[in-house]
Amino acid sequence: MKDGQLDDIDRHILRTLSRDGRISNQKLADTVNLSPTPCWHRVKALEEAGFITGYAAVFDQRRMGVPDTVIIEVTVDRHDDEIFKAFSDALAELPEVTEAYLLSGEYDYLIKVAVAGTEGYENFLRQKLYKLPGVRHTRSTFALRCLKRSPSVNP
Repeated sequence: MKDGQLDDIDRHILRTLSRDGRISNQKLADTVNLSPTPCWHRVKALEEAGFITGYAAVFDQRRMGVPDTVIIEVTVDRHDDEIFKAFSDALAELPEVTEAYLLSGEYDYLIKVAVAGTEGYENFLRQKLYKLPGVRHTRSTFALRCLKRSPSVNP
C-alpha cells in the first residue's frame, strides 16, 4: 500500500482474506505470489490503515435455530437526538438483529432480523421491538431466500 492507496497485490490479499479469514500467512503468501514476510507486513499495514477492521466467524442461521430473515422498516415517533440514541442503543442489544441502518426517506431505520418462523417473528415484535423507545410504525417483509451475502465489499 502506497500513500493509503491499494495496489493489485493488496486487493488480492483482501479478496483472499474475505473468502478465508483463517488462511495461514504461508498459504496467503503463496496465493498472492509473495514470500511470507512481505505478505505478513502487507496484512499488518492493511490492518493498521483500517482496511481490515476485524475477523469473524460466520454462523449458519438455520443451524442456529433461526432460519428465517425478516427485513423490518421502522419509523420513530420523534426525530430528535434523544429518541435516535435511545432507539439505536436498545436495538444494538437485541441478538436477533443482524444488521441495522439509519435511513433517509420514508422510514427511519431498516433492520434485518433472524427469527424462527412467524411465531418467532411475532415474539420478536411483541416482546422486543415494540417495547423499544420511540417506535411509531413498522413494515415487515419475510425474505424468501438469500441471493447474495458478503461480509464486506469486494476490493
